[in-house]
Amino acid sequence: MDLEGRTVLITGGATGIGKAVALKFASHGANIVINYSKSEAEAEAALREVEQKGVKGLLCRADVSVDEQVRNMVDQAVRAFGRIDVLVNNAGTTRFVALSDLDGLTEEIWDRVFAVNVKGVFFVSRACAPELARNRGHIVNITSIAGLTGQGSSLAYAASKAAAISITRSLALVLAPDVRVNSIAPGVVTTRWVEGHDDHIRNFAKATPFGRAATPEDVAEATWALVSGGQFITGQTLVVDGGWSLNGIL
Repeated sequence: MDLEGRTVLITGGATGIGKAVALKFASHGANIVINYSKSEAEAEAALREVEQKGVKGLLCRADVSVDEQVRNMVDQAVRAFGRIDVLVNNAGTTRFVALSDLDGLTEEIWDRVFAVNVKGVFFVSRACAPELARNRGHIVNITSIAGLTGQGSSLAYAASKAAAISITRSLALVLAPDVRVNSIAPGVVTTRWVEGHDDHIRNFAKATPFGRAATPEDVAEATWALVSGGQFITGQTLVVDGGWSLNGIL
């Protein structure tokens, strides 16, 4: 699939999965809009790597949970490149709270996790929808197997990812036939989110047929596959867990 002259907007695109997605699509000729909220130095470094692929890049600082900032970001992207063809809703947040620690899951944690992981997906999708419809574009939401299993870094995180999967299905109905909307549900991915949780990574890896956790590039490849192929696929969630769910969890 030739993406030359087209534009991909990636929320949370400065590090980890978002950065890997940015580089993957840049390697196929797309102009890249990297959204970030705090990681300015990392965003600037990611932009340099994107531009080394011979494409144009743009940094947009915005908190995806704030609708006004989101709309300004989308306007900025359209002014810069004239179009948006692909949206990857990757921005997310979590707090590590044991599932059994019900009292430890404060209202503040609930509100922030849902603001970014749920409202953020909706706000950015809504703001991009007219451009995506005009260009017969695609939305890929990076969710998590936590949204399918109820397990994860916290009960709030798992619930937020279940909500994001539900939004994926609803938007697939609402935006069809002009826009395809799918999600990717990774298992454990070796990003800074899981730094210091070596036992968790090791236990997950042992339970997969591949014997390892996912890399950001694994998720980027799956994102590319959904966008570049499967023109009759929408409203689906692709599990990218190295076969971990073959153990009967899902």
